[in-house]
Amino acid sequence: MSKRIRVAAAVVTGLLVAGCTSTGTPTETPRSIGKTPPSADAKQPRDAALPASLTGQRPEWKPCAAPEGGDKPGADWRCTEVRVPLDYTRPDGETIPIALIRKEARDKNRRLGSLLFNFGGPGASGVEILPRAAQAYSALNRRYDLVGFDPRGVRQSAGVVCRDDKELAAAETVDATPDTPAEEAAFRADGASFGAGCARRSGKVIPHTTTSNTARDLDLVRHVLGDDKLNYFGISYGTQLGGAYAHLFPAHVGRTVLDAVVDPTADSTGHARNQTIGFQRALDNYLKSTGEDAKKGTARIARLLERLDGDPLPVGDRQLTDSLALTGIAVTLYSQSNWPLLTSALEQARNRNGAELLALADSYNDRDESGHYSTQSHSQRAISCADSAERPTTEQAKALLPEFRKLSPVFGAFLAWDTAGWCAQWPVKGERVDPDAGAPGAGPILVVGTTGDPATPYEGAERMAKELGTGVGVLVSNEGEGHGAYGTSSCVTRTVDAYLLDGKVPAYGTTCSSGAARSGA
Repeated sequence: MSKRIRVAAAVVTGLLVAGCTSTGTPTETPRSIGKTPPSADAKQPRDAALPASLTGQRPEWKPCAAPEGGDKPGADWRCTEVRVPLDYTRPDGETIPIALIRKEARDKNRRLGSLLFNFGGPGASGVEILPRAAQAYSALNRRYDLVGFDPRGVRQSAGVVCRDDKELAAAETVDATPDTPAEEAAFRADGASFGAGCARRSGKVIPHTTTSNTARDLDLVRHVLGDDKLNYFGISYGTQLGGAYAHLFPAHVGRTVLDAVVDPTADSTGHARNQTIGFQRALDNYLKSTGEDAKKGTARIARLLERLDGDPLPVGDRQLTDSLALTGIAVTLYSQSNWPLLTSALEQARNRNGAELLALADSYNDRDESGHYSTQSHSQRAISCADSAERPTTEQAKALLPEFRKLSPVFGAFLAWDTAGWCAQWPVKGERVDPDAGAPGAGPILVVGTTGDPATPYEGAERMAKELGTGVGVLVSNEGEGHGAYGTSSCVTRTVDAYLLDGKVPAYGTTCSSGAARSGA
């Protein structure tokens, strides 16, 4: 499985472009599109101007094909692609496609432009997710074209592939919390094998799958779609991408919402620590909702995982290991509506039946009933390791264990070890330790944090609002549970809709509680 507890949005259900139309005329000269401006981070490479063959593209929207393992989008969805440079320092060189899907605004007379979505991961396919989630954004679709995209390195956009299904299934048997020399050796070997597979199958792409390059892609897409500014809705990892775009292209920032916010100040250890705190906080809240003492309930679940570590439960021809059980537990904490599933699955496991926890882990790991896995975990690692210059060792991970276990007896060891299993043996260098989200000169950006969010704890929203800068980051707090607030909190949904549709910027520190909003300081 993907070793990091994925920073992903929880969606509840479950050719060179040429010809055709453009919806507007950009105000900037074509040579400025996608080019890192002089005011941007000095660490960024100075990109050369893009050629007219890229800036002059016009999207040819066609009926969409069915995604792998999914249903074909309805007739009101259209798909296309935009070509972008593989390497922005060589814009006249090789290009790759960025896949797009669009549902046009219903009210053509009051249309506000395109609204682009990123649902997180990293590695989530917007082309696949947006049609499934679109009902939640129906009010926005009245005046916006809803546009989803696969970021570079994801699915239809030069998607990274590292392993086949057999190799992914075998990797699930590797202990993600090794406690013997043999298990440590297997843990390291698995990380090296994954990286080698990515280099072998996708070596041309993986050096260029950085979030900053995806932000550059967004700016070219914005131009090709005919929008003067980028209107954007980022969820989870999508908030990191939104912050990167605002930093690189502050003058092009339109109405932007960041929901379930990744902490822009954290390094790899900081992210792991944040998630350890966040998932334990959500688990405590779940246990309290059942009437159980949180400390005693946590100890009970930790004992279950310890038993599974030495004695996995058979489920058909497979086994529920402690790592898979932990994954099954984690996925239910993304939404309070899934808490009853956790109650049932834990009860089954206590009775020596691991079927429900394994099914939950499979849903998280994108494994279908035939044993086929999606490639989201491949893209996730490629993007994360291209972004991060850190390469923590197993010794550094082991040094974190006492602190992390104290923070969470359930999630701590897993996330401490994860710091070494993630990018430690990645075959290419990473870009930086942590991103810069400072965006002086950008318009107001809504930054929405939920107090019980497990994967992107609330504190990350506070830090993102501060990093974006005074007058740019506008903090909106949601007192509640789950990963992401829009569509779950009626108060947040109303606040975001008023901003995106009518330009009404809420007061900094506005707090939503039980459906009502109150102004902050």
